[in-house]
Amino acid sequence: MYDKGKILTGLVIFVGLVASPFWWNPLFGKVEKPQPKLPAAEKQCVLPKAEMRASHMQVIYEWRETVVRGGDRIHRTPDGREFDMSLSNTCLKKCHTDKKEFCDTCHTYLAVKPFCWDCHFDPKEMG
Repeated sequence: MYDKGKILTGLVIFVGLVASPFWWNPLFGKVEKPQPKLPAAEKQCVLPKAEMRASHMQVIYEWRETVVRGGDRIHRTPDGREFDMSLSNTCLKKCHTDKKEFCDTCHTYLAVKPFCWDCHFDPKEMG
């Protein structure tokens, strides 16, 4: 091989570029994990905090199916509280009124783009 040095240099550069997503974020991509909070007026969410963080999209999907297919609009918690199964009128209007502070910070952090906003509006957008 006549160009052994050039080939090895090229391989090292190639491997470094391919592996860059794995070493770049731990070294230079420090981003604070968002900590959204409930408004002071509310003591507790529909479900416990840890459960809502892990499965809020499943809760929203279940509510959608229950309302659209079954016609039942009331969600009853095990402790007896009742909520209207509505993203716009319950979640966004009563508790999480600031979409940018609550929803967008976590969704941006996790790099997800939920399709909820194709149909639902931020309460501030509704006027």
